[in-house]
Amino acid sequence: MDVKHYTYRVSWSPEDNEHVGLCAEFPTLSWLAPEPGHALVGIMQLVAEVVQDMQNNNEIIPPALADRQYSGQFRVRVLPQVHRNLAIEAAEQGVSMNRLISAKLAG
Repeated sequence: MDVKHYTYRVSWSPEDNEHVGLCAEFPTLSWLAPEPGHALVGIMQLVAEVVQDMQNNNEIIPPALADRQYSGQFRVRVLPQVHRNLAIEAAEQGVSMNRLISAKLAG
């Protein structure tokens, strides 16, 4: 497992008055530091230590989100009125509902 493949993020924490490093695959872990680069290095080192400990204990290590295969499909349930409104909007634009919703999700 290459811990560099995990999804890291650094943001400012007003509560702590420091930058916080986070890892999406390990949501319970964080690392505070005054500089963003130090927060990133800190969380990456912490994740490496946790992964090593998990390996030593034969625990299941979460796969990196970047290394997973995605089908490009997911199901979502909406209210019937929302479904109707989307169908009308797609028809008015002359596109499929799939294309309309994909465009909306892409921003």
